[in-house]
Amino acid sequence: MPGMRCFLTFILLVSALSGCGTVPSVSGAAVPGVSLPWPAEGQAAVEVEGVGSLGVSGEANPVPIASVTKVMTAYVILRRHPIRPGEDGPLITVDGTAADESYVPQESTVPLREGRRIPLRRMLELMLVPSGNNAARLLARWDAGSQERFVERMNAAADGLGMAHTRYTGASGSEDSTVSTAADQLKLAEEAMRDPVFREVVAQADTAVPGDAGRLPNTNTLLNRHGVVGIKTGSGTAAGGNLMWASRVQGRLVLGVILGQAAGTNPTAGLAAALEAGGKMSAAVEQWLGSATPVPTEAGAPEA
Repeated sequence: MPGMRCFLTFILLVSALSGCGTVPSVSGAAVPGVSLPWPAEGQAAVEVEGVGSLGVSGEANPVPIASVTKVMTAYVILRRHPIRPGEDGPLITVDGTAADESYVPQESTVPLREGRRIPLRRMLELMLVPSGNNAARLLARWDAGSQERFVERMNAAADGLGMAHTRYTGASGSEDSTVSTAADQLKLAEEAMRDPVFREVVAQADTAVPGDAGRLPNTNTLLNRHGVVGIKTGSGTAAGGNLMWASRVQGRLVLGVILGQAAGTNPTAGLAAALEAGGKMSAAVEQWLGSATPVPTEAGAPEA
């Protein structure tokens, strides 16, 4: 039965390429010659500077994004309080709320002491590197007087970037009501990575609270693998594991977003799933860029 053998061979080949028994739906611009290991669940989007979109997978429904939210918090803060590489920026006084939240169960926080004055640059590190929820909310209050008013600025920034399927309800991402899509978050990643201080911070392997000896590691364990230079992880029971990543390969900036990995399990399992998916995706893009000369798509333009 030659026809049946050919059919079975085709099914096995498709399963091997996808990494599981199901093939995720991929839409958007597609570049000839590139085949990525798209996650079989959730949604994802990838683009390459000077080339364009490599596609978008999964259903583009708004979903919780957990601590990936902090990228927008940093974006708004740096737009309103720009600092240059090598500068520390203004001092921020730790309030009682941020200090009390330092040891809140079931949250990712950093140890902050009331009354301590910490430079803006370091506060951004404490928010983005070990993913301190209390650092994010403190930055929101410092900037806008209240987290609620800061959230209005976050949503205004999202509207300005054309993130039509995004709604922020907090500065840290601890709320499941903050939702977005991979395609929307990719727009934010592109804009955020234009800021040199943001790029420096998300590429750091660790940081520390001033005056404390202990180092706080980056939650993004993909750093320095396959050219990865950032950006942010996020995880929660409802959100699953989420990852916004950037890598530099052959002089090009690669940006990707993966959402909804192992959703409904637990934050640890979700984060592990997102990092595993991100590792496969970043490795595949690195291999492709290293073995081919990318042709710009209609969605992209040659790098200046």
